[in-house]
Amino acid sequence: MHGRGIKAVKVCTLSFVAIFIILGIYAFSANNWTIGSAEAAGSCVTSTCHSTMGKGKFVHGPAAVGQCDACHIQQGSRGQHPKFAPITNSAELCYKCHDRLDVKQGVHSPVKAGNCTLCHDAHQSSYKFMLRGDGQSLCFKCHDKKIAGGKFVHGPVAVGGCAMCHNPHQTDYPKMLNAVGNDVCYICHTDKAQSFQNKKFAHKPVKEKCINCHSPHSGDYKFNFSQEGSRDLCYTCHKDKKDWIESVKVKHGGLETDKKCLACHDPHVSDYVKQLTREPADSCNLCHNKQLTKTINMQEYLEKNKNYHGPIQQKDCSGCHNTHGSDNFRILRKYYPPVFYAPFDIKNYELCFNCHEKTLVIDAKTKTLTGFRNGEQNLHFVHVNKVDKGRTCRACHDAHATNNPKHIRNAVPFGAWGLPVGFSKTAGGGSCLPGCHQKFEYNRDNPVRNR
Repeated sequence: MHGRGIKAVKVCTLSFVAIFIILGIYAFSANNWTIGSAEAAGSCVTSTCHSTMGKGKFVHGPAAVGQCDACHIQQGSRGQHPKFAPITNSAELCYKCHDRLDVKQGVHSPVKAGNCTLCHDAHQSSYKFMLRGDGQSLCFKCHDKKIAGGKFVHGPVAVGGCAMCHNPHQTDYPKMLNAVGNDVCYICHTDKAQSFQNKKFAHKPVKEKCINCHSPHSGDYKFNFSQEGSRDLCYTCHKDKKDWIESVKVKHGGLETDKKCLACHDPHVSDYVKQLTREPADSCNLCHNKQLTKTINMQEYLEKNKNYHGPIQQKDCSGCHNTHGSDNFRILRKYYPPVFYAPFDIKNYELCFNCHEKTLVIDAKTKTLTGFRNGEQNLHFVHVNKVDKGRTCRACHDAHATNNPKHIRNAVPFGAWGLPVGFSKTAGGGSCLPGCHQKFEYNRDNPVRNR
């Protein structure tokens, strides 16, 4: 009996093992469905559902750790595929984790509407910040792409960096800008910000806003100018100069160079009046340092002749010349006879009388008006006041410089002849032996009787 009992126990044990194995196989098979359901319930990402989720270049935090219910509300029992409640205002959901972005004066319209997912993908993206596209193409889903359609495109716009200037969420500045006025430009153009600080003069548009002259997005002209060429752009404000330059008879060649107005003027800031790039005379010598069609090499001439006329001493050629053009010979500001002889007319000396007293040629006698007198006899009056052959100022004086006192010439052009002046100065007066008459002398204290 004892042996049979042992056999019975063994058979019983084997039977139980077999039963457990069978039950285990059944349970494993049945649990395949249960595990699959649990996998679906525990994670939305399976081999058959949402299999690509989490594989993007940039993955939203909750999606990266499989916490879909951080954003989605599950409906239905566990073990069944979850159903998610629709979200009508994504912003309120986003603000559970992210700081609010609708508290400043200016709020971007998608943010204002609570539509964060218009620009951002809630799960994953190929673009930084979970954006649905690169900067430019994303903005152009709403904004007109014509702003980037010019021949010259502003750097940030060209590379899709709209956010360099504009805040995509909220701002306290107009146009969703990241700063106010020119400070937006200075975010990148730090060199300009620094150079503008220490200059004496700033162009009015620079003080106001850079976009007075430059398009912030794109344009058909170099430097994103809003008009073709610097001169046309300048004319938008300087209408008086436009009318003047286009109407005058004698044009200034400097305005016909490639740089136009920028040949002399800095459009931003300067240490010199009128936004000049240099001292006025130095600006002129950028061109007048060589022989031109109708003018001499003025720089060389001034280096050889050291007794400068007042405007030359002050480095101000514009004292006599209108640099934007004139109706007068040599773009002079007022009439000045271009000839040796001219009948006396007070209008012939308008240019000189900008600085000199008119009585210099009107009063026949004087003790104070001039040192060019024989006793009280005003020798300027003698030379100028003739009906037919009055000598003009150029007959004796050079308007720029000489090596003689009082800017007296060595010689004056008289047709093809260089007519000598022959001037010599003495303590009380002087003498001249010109090509037009014999030697004459004069003395302020002891009048000389010339024959």
